Amino acid sequence: MPFGVGAYLCWGLFPLYWPLLEPAGSLEILAHRVVWSLVFVVGLLTVTGRWTQFLAILRQPRLLAWLSLASIVIAINWGAFIYGVTHERVIETSLGYFINPLVTVMLGVVLLGERLRRLQWAAVALGAVAVTILTVDYGRVPTIALAVATSFAIYGFVKKKLDLGTVEGLGAETMLLTPVALAYLAWLTFDGSLVFGHEGWGNVALLVGTGVVTAIPLLLFGAAATRLSLTTIGLLQYLGPALQFVLGLVVFGEEMTGPRWIGFVLVWSALVLFTTDAVQNRRRRSAIEPVEPVEM
Repeated sequence: MPFGVGAYLCWGLFPLYWPLLEPAGSLEILAHRVVWSLVFVVGLLTVTGRWTQFLAILRQPRLLAWLSLASIVIAINWGAFIYGVTHERVIETSLGYFINPLVTVMLGVVLLGERLRRLQWAAVALGAVAVTILTVDYGRVPTIALAVATSFAIYGFVKKKLDLGTVEGLGAETMLLTPVALAYLAWLTFDGSLVFGHEGWGNVALLVGTGVVTAIPLLLFGAAATRLSLTTIGLLQYLGPALQFVLGLVVFGEEMTGPRWIGFVLVWSALVLFTTDAVQNRRRRSAIEPVEPVEM
């Protein structure tokens, strides 16, 4: 349990970190996050002695094709999150992770032909109503929330399909993204707008630290996933966006109008239905699974 709580607390506290990187823009922060994550993972591969597993991934073109998709969608997720928390849209960003389970369920319907149970349909319907209400109140579609939710749902789908180790997977993804990130940083250098190295050593340390703060919660989550049930992990996943919501409301002072409260209450109600259905379904499956005979 401590590993899981630690992972989601880290993700929940992320909104406090990214604004510290100003005056670097969202795209420069994203580029640094990719590059320094790769540097950190290279160190982890060396310490853990997992270079053999990592190099085996690079020799499989089909696997690299799937990882390319994973790298693109996680870059979109990281970029949307960074943009949201650095542009006073922390609460909207938290909404993305609240509705992520509902988007994941719909991906199962669209991509895998899965059939939803009644409580799942009710949860999805409540989520759709909530997004509609928030769209009307914001005067625009909550693009940050939808980008965060959809990109992370697709990322989770691809990662589940590939079933790779956390360190090796992140290493391959960041390796695929690094040439683009370095090219963008080079362009900023020639353009004269690169922040890195021009705002003091504190800013340099914080930008380099993006690699550490990216990898640590992933490692904690990897440790938790091998020790906790899926039900427990499913419940813990709401800890991160709940903390982000509180930070947006209390620390960043973002406005919550009446319709926004209604929208979020509907989303939370949808999550209650979703979680209740997941727990009930897991109990039913456990009850009907045959018990293995004990050998004497």
